Amino acid sequence: MNKLIAIINVIAWSGFWAFGYLALTAEGLSSKQLTVAAFLAFAGFITGMVAYLRLVRAAEASGYARKSNQLDATVRNRAQSQGSI
Repeated sequence: MNKLIAIINVIAWSGFWAFGYLALTAEGLSSKQLTVAAFLAFAGFITGMVAYLRLVRAAEASGYARKSNQLDATVRNRAQSQGSI
């Protein structure tokens, strides 16, 4: 499943860069074509970010990457109950 998400990630970011470049630099396109290119770039951006975050989460869960330094809920609540700075 991670390989599929990685492939989706690469395709989405490629679409973002390709259609984003088209939307920003194209000169002979109509406004409808520019709107479609901008929408496809935005869709590539959103899909790429979601896929990237899922890959990061899977890497942390499998032990391939170090876990982030976030506190779990019980430690965070205990620290907040002791007072603030």
